[in-house]
Amino acid sequence: MDNKLKELREAHGYSQDQLAQKLGVSRQTIISIEKGRYNPSLPLALQMGRIFTTPVENIFFLEEGSD
Repeated sequence: MDNKLKELREAHGYSQDQLAQKLGVSRQTIISIEKGRYNPSLPLALQMGRIFTTPVENIFFLEEGSD
């Protein structure tokens, strides 16, 4: 799964640490999600959608050719 988390985070002026604190996770978790090494749980993804006031589908999406 690919994502636009880094772009959204930077556009909203959050550091990785600030976003991690807002979400109640570690900075390492944010780094891992941004690099595509970790897919967040549904509750965490929904929380991100609320923070950025955008649907989850605008943050996370399947890569082309993924079924």
